Amino acid sequence: EKRTMTLIEKNGFHDSVYINAAKIFQGIRGEKRKDRILVRYAGDDSGSPTLTFKDEYSQRVSYELAFSALKYQDILEELLLDSCVYPCHAIPDELTSLLVVMLYDLQDRKFQARKIFNEEEPVAEVQEVEHYLHSFRTKLTAALARCRIKHNALSIEYILPEAIRKQEQRASALPLCVWINTFKISPEDVFRDLKKKGFTRVESVSDFTRYTYCMDQHCHDVLVFPSSLKEELLHLDLFADGKLLLQ
Repeated sequence: EKRTMTLIEKNGFHDSVYINAAKIFQGIRGEKRKDRILVRYAGDDSGSPTLTFKDEYSQRVSYELAFSALKYQDILEELLLDSCVYPCHAIPDELTSLLVVMLYDLQDRKFQARKIFNEEEPVAEVQEVEHYLHSFRTKLTAALARCRIKHNALSIEYILPEAIRKQEQRASALPLCVWINTFKISPEDVFRDLKKKGFTRVESVSDFTRYTYCMDQHCHDVLVFPSSLKEELLHLDLFADGKLLLQ
């Protein structure tokens, strides 16, 4: 049976996702001693920002983007300083969190331009920061290369402390548990839809290959998938329509 799944490219997010991620990051970012502060953040540090999400997907990726920026905060700040992107009088300290969040996403896309279709109303601050970062793309790429050479690392993931890298490896290997929203769809209809998409149902996790899944042994409305399928699963209509929910 022909597979219908395709590799999902990293094209960037809507402007509202960057704004929400920046607000979240502002509240959770790591604080440094006053004598070590080189990158300054201004704004609301309450940790309880006012957030408006378009849908569940926007909420999930906003938090993921914010926590990714937090994880790499020291490295991202080093890139900003080394490339002379920061400080900049055109970008006020109130937008530093947005600058850091968008820099993480930009390097995660290998400094490729954002591709957004059916864009929402553009947000001026996001457009401003994006244009500014792209104007320094060559210097940022060079700064990242110097950072990798300095740490003898293939990518910024390898610059993280070993304990964090091991923790991430364990987390990424865990199977994905998915709830069937039986208010919207029956398990039988889910099975048929997944079969059309190229998925094969197996008996247990030990039988997993690429596009496979199994039923939870104790909860009959829970499906289990290989961890490697997370991004592809979340782009299925079953998730977009709220018929399947990632635990």
